[in-house]
Amino acid sequence: MIDYNLQMTKKIYCEYYKRDLEQMERPPYPGSLGERIHLNISKEAWELWLQHQTMLINENRLSMVDPSARAYLQNEMIKFLFEGTSEKPKEYIPPTQ
Repeated sequence: MIDYNLQMTKKIYCEYYKRDLEQMERPPYPGSLGERIHLNISKEAWELWLQHQTMLINENRLSMVDPSARAYLQNEMIKFLFEGTSEKPKEYIPPTQ
């Protein structure tokens, strides 16, 4: 029996990993930047960004109601995903397992 509910996963060339990987189902961010991410960043790389973003929010004690904090995160997202230049805060200590 064939399951017609299976969705085909589309592969894209991920600019972060520099290889073909699974594309996200939809743009993860609004506007043209979201479309750029959808077309050029893999699902796997986006998950890495979400972890990095959480660390930035926590370490920098950012409030998402503050427009300057949102602008900072958007800039860091571009640097992380497309330029490879987003860095952890100097005081950051990774959690021990």
